[in-house]
Amino acid sequence: MSRFPPYRRFRGGPLSVFLLIGALSMGLFGCGAELGAETETPSESVAEAAADSPMEHAAKHLDPKYVCPMHPQIIRDEEGTCPICGMDLVKKLMDPMTGKYPEVALTPAVVQTLGVRTAAVERGTLWKYIETLGRIAYDETRLAHVHPRAAGWIESLSLRAEGEPVRAGQELAELYAPAILNAQVDFLLAQDRNAADRRRVSEDKARNILRLLDVPDDVITAIQRDGEARNRVPIRAPIDGIVTKMMARDGMYVTESSEMFTIADLSQVWVMVDIYESQIDWLSEGLSAEMRVPARPGRTWEGKVDYLYPELDPVSRTLRVRLVFDNPDLALKPNMFANVVIYGGPKREVLKIPAEALIVTGEREAVVRVLGDGRFQPVDVVTGMQRGDEVEILSGLDEGDEIVVSGQFLIDSESNLQASFQRMSGVGGSGASDDDDAGDTGGGMTAGGSHAHH
Repeated sequence: MSRFPPYRRFRGGPLSVFLLIGALSMGLFGCGAELGAETETPSESVAEAAADSPMEHAAKHLDPKYVCPMHPQIIRDEEGTCPICGMDLVKKLMDPMTGKYPEVALTPAVVQTLGVRTAAVERGTLWKYIETLGRIAYDETRLAHVHPRAAGWIESLSLRAEGEPVRAGQELAELYAPAILNAQVDFLLAQDRNAADRRRVSEDKARNILRLLDVPDDVITAIQRDGEARNRVPIRAPIDGIVTKMMARDGMYVTESSEMFTIADLSQVWVMVDIYESQIDWLSEGLSAEMRVPARPGRTWEGKVDYLYPELDPVSRTLRVRLVFDNPDLALKPNMFANVVIYGGPKREVLKIPAEALIVTGEREAVVRVLGDGRFQPVDVVTGMQRGDEVEILSGLDEGDEIVVSGQFLIDSESNLQASFQRMSGVGGSGASDDDDAGDTGGGMTAGGSHAHH
């Protein structure tokens, strides 16, 4: 059985145990030194101390300090006057666990001079959207590359320059190709039932060979009807669009690998935008988008997010996103710049504040909370999405809190200055000697005072 049964239900934690042992040790040493001395009156029982948390136990035994209202660096353990200005020192409990941003008290006149304005933290709806700059590009799924199906020579070129519009089926040039001519001869032999030539193939096979060589069906029908081969066959546009690349010239010899023409269908265009890494969390394919271009003032186009590319740019740290917009009147031209807004829908019941109230230093995000009676205190916050002049608050504030939206930077600076003075004055540590009046910091600001328990 334990010799100290009262300690079996001790719930104070490590700090309370340390303080309790220290107090008991001091008492024992005191008794050993002066056996006849009067026993110190305990401040509370062991049971009461055991019921406190470490923070509550320490708070009970904070020694009061006396501070000059005009010179906060003057701190004494006893009542007296300020050695600088002669004012009476004011009693104050210096809690070492006070937050790192001290309160700032302002008179109504100072509040009015600073132009301090406040607003309430409220819940509401934030619309997700991203404003960015985009560039119009060709829809690569609507590009057609025209190659010959057999080697030969270009004759009778119909196009003269890039940029000309063409229609599907429009003749672009004529091609003389020996392989195509031979295929026509085989096709005609297949039509002659009385021919005994060993090269004869079936009619269907000969027709398919001509189709594979990109001879149009109407030309095949004319060959069959007339019974004559044609030296030159037409090359026609496969789609409606604009000729964006033209490599063919009259008399040029081309092979199957030669790209003679490139045709782009501009009835639909892509818009490429770059999205910052911090904005891509809620971005997804299918979201609606709106676009305006400086070249067409007053007009608006509606489109959607078509594709999110799989990697970020290693230099700009942005994600490339592809949007699709209809362009029926061809008013949108590739390489135009565009102002784009991507909409992600509403985010409801979020805690939000005016964006002008937020203090961003690069190391922290904070606001100044109004405590009442002219008192203010900076508070660190965690922000979420930002829409226009409103910012979502994830933690640090509650609904209904009043915060400063104008003049908060001066208040925050004053709070940081006071925190620096407190650190210099020895808050939480030992101070300077009382002998130096000009820079007197007084005694230490740690929680102290002897106390005992029964």
